[in-house]
Amino acid sequence: MGAELTVLALAGLLQTVQFGIFSVLAQKQVGRRTAMGPRDNVSTALSGRAGRFQRAFDNHFEGLIMFTLAVVVVTLGNAGSAFTATCAWIYLAVRILYVPAYVLGWVPGRSIIWIIGFGATVLMILAALASSL
Repeated sequence: MGAELTVLALAGLLQTVQFGIFSVLAQKQVGRRTAMGPRDNVSTALSGRAGRFQRAFDNHFEGLIMFTLAVVVVTLGNAGSAFTATCAWIYLAVRILYVPAYVLGWVPGRSIIWIIGFGATVLMILAALASSL
């Protein structure tokens, strides 16, 4: 398995860890009965750390879609290289940093971290395209 696919698998595990933390904090905030119910008449807006973990979790889903696209293009296009592998590892490193940055409210650090991850993802796609020329 190439580095890019390895990083994609690890990013999936990061998402799993984020989901676990978010779920525990959300249940503490809304209570077990509400968390296990259909929540038809309950506001799902969380506050404090639970809300921040939820938003960081949701943001990673958004980033993971683009990163997955980049990994698919690189892998299926046989365009893997040291550059795309480095970009993939950068993506994972900054996504790990993004969680505390979001939860602790690092400004402007959170945005800078997000931009680096997004940039690494776009560079992977561009590298794959360039290798096909």
